[in-house]
Order: sequence, then C-alpha cells, then structure tokens
Amino acid sequence: MGKQATEMLKGVLEGIVLALLSHAPTYGYQITASLRDQGFSDIAEGTVYALLVRVEQRGLVDVEKVPSGKGPPRKVYSLNAQGRDYLDEFWRTWSFLTERLDQLREGGG
Repeated sequence: MGKQATEMLKGVLEGIVLALLSHAPTYGYQITASLRDQGFSDIAEGTVYALLVRVEQRGLVDVEKVPSGKGPPRKVYSLNAQGRDYLDEFWRTWSFLTERLDQLREGGG
C-alpha cells in the first residue's frame, strides 16, 4: 500500500474496525488478522490495539475478558448500541463522500 492509501486508511480505519465488530464479537489479534486477510497488510497490530482503546473509552464497544488457553484472558470487543449508531453515521458519511468523489471523477464537479 502506498503512502497516499495509508493516509486515507487512517481516516477510515475506525469505521472499518467497527464494521468488523458489527458481524461478531472478537479480539484485537483476530481483527488485525481479518484486516490482513482483506488486503490491509500494512496495518500494525499496535495501531489496532490503540484504536480499540479509543473506541472503548468513547463507549462504542463493550468489552468482556474471556479466558485464553495461552496466557492472560483476552479482551473480546463487541459493538454496542452507541457503536451501531456511530457505524450507521460512518456509512452515511462514506456514501455521501463516495458519491461526490464519483461525480468529480466523472467531470461533474
């Protein structure tokens, strides 16, 4: 991924992670693995964990500590009602922006 794509991704990564959590509760490493499976190979695990701390502090996710067979309990994140509202707004904003960008690309600026 080039520098421009990396910068754009920073602005939407929160929405992408919340979208992943909207499908099923999961933990940080699995989120990173899912992102990599979808082609976001440059995302560092630390970036995802820092983002999860922020969304937890903002009350967008619920966190449950689940025993792990390897080491300390895992923090499993799930999207709560406030997070779903935030994600809905993210998708509305995304649709607005992509429509406008498509218009600009097609010369309808």
